[in-house]
Amino acid sequence: MAGEGHPEGVPTQHLKLYISGNTSRSSFAVHQLKAVCEKYLHGHYVLEVIDIYQNSSAARDDRIVAVPTLMKLDPEFTRRLIGDLSDLAKLKSFLGIHPDIESLS
Repeated sequence: MAGEGHPEGVPTQHLKLYISGNTSRSSFAVHQLKAVCEKYLHGHYVLEVIDIYQNSSAARDDRIVAVPTLMKLDPEFTRRLIGDLSDLAKLKSFLGIHPDIESLS
């Protein structure tokens, strides 16, 4: 996991990705999210991947109704992105990554 040692002023993003088992859709979502986070948020994110088959209580607590679901946890509010994360522009926008930024590192 990343998230330590980041420069002042660059926030750490806290993310939860809910998936359903070892399916191709789940694997793609994990791979896509990790690739984007490493490229654009390297050292500025914490990612928790939760398999609803192994941890159904967490899914119930977070009111997950479809998977994959990406949650961005913020002290003020929580945002959700539902789907396979294949739309890179939508994923970057959800994470607050400006389209012209190559990386934060």
